Amino acid sequence: MDIGHALSHWRLSEIEHRYGENVHILNDPFYSSLLAQLCSAECAQPRFNQLVRRLYEGLSRAVINKEFPRRRRRLPTRMSATTDRGVIDSDFIDPNSAVVTVDLARAGILPSMTVFDVLNETLAPANVRQDHVIMQRKTDQAGTVTGAEMSGTKVGGPVDGRILLFPDPMGATGSSICNAIAYYKSGEYGPPGPIITMHLIITPEYIRRVTRDHPDVKIYALRLDRGLSAPEVLGTIPGSRWDEEVGLNAHQYIVPGGGGFGELMNNALV
Repeated sequence: MDIGHALSHWRLSEIEHRYGENVHILNDPFYSSLLAQLCSAECAQPRFNQLVRRLYEGLSRAVINKEFPRRRRRLPTRMSATTDRGVIDSDFIDPNSAVVTVDLARAGILPSMTVFDVLNETLAPANVRQDHVIMQRKTDQAGTVTGAEMSGTKVGGPVDGRILLFPDPMGATGSSICNAIAYYKSGEYGPPGPIITMHLIITPEYIRRVTRDHPDVKIYALRLDRGLSAPEVLGTIPGSRWDEEVGLNAHQYIVPGGGGFGELMNNALV
């Protein structure tokens, strides 16, 4: 084995924070730049969905590199026809990993489908599945979000031992994702393996809700938004003054955020 082919020293590039070891906020200038484009008022179809796909391809790469099991394999190259040295020997991603990606309709449809495609290119396709959960916010008369409700599911089989992914672009209050995770943990489909959420943007409020309700869940995001915090709080390491961090307005939309991604993905008014 060539030591130059060793993959064991790969490290995730992430920002410093105080939210705990299960929270990963990527430090990636390339994808941060694309996400800023996505959130701009000028970004519309078809560019919007093109960027969502590109961003989730990058987020998938980070999650697979960091969280998926590896297995040492010897893979011959084309040069093996002329020399016995034509072999790559390394700890590659284990192609037999079993994964379920969950589409939280509607903003999660395109992200989950993108992750599904990446997984099928990386793993044995027979081990990759996509489930569908229909969730929607519940609001009061003032338009304030009071929770989330599940109105339908399409679960394609057991989840016992499988890596369970939730690619949902905006981690705002955490109500929808926590309800969906609780549903899969209920035991009806067997005990899932590692549970990982995948977001473009998250808030301090979201992190608090998920880490409180499901401390075993790992959170991945491209950006943390806490834009309504006081200026002195914004100058501190994220999570060090967590109780004073604010990322949601009165209607539970993320600030600076990017507006309603579900509406933008589907060219819908509401």
